[in-house]
Amino acid sequence: MPDVIRNRRIETDSFLRVESLDGVAPDADVLVPLALLATQRDVLQARSGKLGLWLETADEPVEVAQYLPLLDLVVVHFASFADGRGHSIARLLRERHGFRGEIRAVGDVFKETLFYLSRCGFDAFVLRPGESVEEALKGFDVFSEAYQASVERPSPLFRRRQAAVSKGLPA
Repeated sequence: MPDVIRNRRIETDSFLRVESLDGVAPDADVLVPLALLATQRDVLQARSGKLGLWLETADEPVEVAQYLPLLDLVVVHFASFADGRGHSIARLLRERHGFRGEIRAVGDVFKETLFYLSRCGFDAFVLRPGESVEEALKGFDVFSEAYQASVERPSPLFRRRQAAVSKGLPA
């Protein structure tokens, strides 16, 4: 199982990606495609292990909204870091659909993308092969401040500064 950066810490991933439930222990943490979740919802819900959903960037968050209460994890696969749809998926899952579980970016994920992915709502990351997990953790500190509002910080910088000044704090 690969290492995952979860909440800015390195951990071992417990999820097993499966295409069917044949031979999978009922207490195993599984990561399934949307088609399997749609057809085996009751069986998956009855299992004692954790449940995760694998999405491609072409998948629509509205299609998975009904399943979110069942899920511990949503994985968004980036075939290319240049495909921004995954960023939108995470933001929509957090802000529009209220998902509070883990959202993990996998695929073409590397140090320079972590800061931006975390601002969109991702809280876990599996790096592309060849990337150093320890080195990638420094990617969260590339910038000390962001001007725009985000999932992480809903108020833009100017509003945060206005609030500080109104409380008598330095801006």
